[in-house]
Amino acid sequence: MRILFFLCLTACLLTACSSVDNDQPLPVLGNKDTSVQGDTIYHTVPEFTLLNQDSQQISNDHFTGKAYVANFFFTSCPSICPKMQREMLRVYDEFPNAKNLEMVSFSIDPRNDTVERLKEYAENLGVSSERWHLLTGDKDEIFALADDFFSVVIEDPDAPGGLDHSGRVLLVDPQGRIRAFVSDGTKSEEVDAFMPKINKLLAEMNTK
Repeated sequence: MRILFFLCLTACLLTACSSVDNDQPLPVLGNKDTSVQGDTIYHTVPEFTLLNQDSQQISNDHFTGKAYVANFFFTSCPSICPKMQREMLRVYDEFPNAKNLEMVSFSIDPRNDTVERLKEYAENLGVSSERWHLLTGDKDEIFALADDFFSVVIEDPDAPGGLDHSGRVLLVDPQGRIRAFVSDGTKSEEVDAFMPKINKLLAEMNTK
């Protein structure tokens, strides 16, 4: 049932993404609700507090006034993660001077992905914690977060590394709303199409 739900959700999100007009702002993705006052209530990522590779606590408050690009991974992943993180590195390198854009990778294997291990991983990537946070913490919190990021994370002893997860890369605005995503973060062509959407959101932010 869970996989079926995400397949249906993916179809809805792809429809929303494919209808983007170059003259219009990026859509806000996910389910919407209406308040008693008639205002639209958009899906937002929930509160979280986790540790990055420098042992700094990172929460939603850290991203006040900033957008961020997010994904889920683990350092010992033998399947999609190496390719996905190389594509994330392309995004990192594409926006070196964007002060209001950061990147976040949530580890889905916090038992093994300690702060020290994430620090070494970041150093091997050649990235700074000022712009890219590799986060670890409570496993249940991270797994629950994945759902709110429209991502699948499953413990599966038959999967490579014992964990099965989707390769989504997502763009989150300063209000915590998801504005765009890459279905398969291992594919360069999808990431190429994703980066102009980052530019569009940054331009939108600069006009406010």
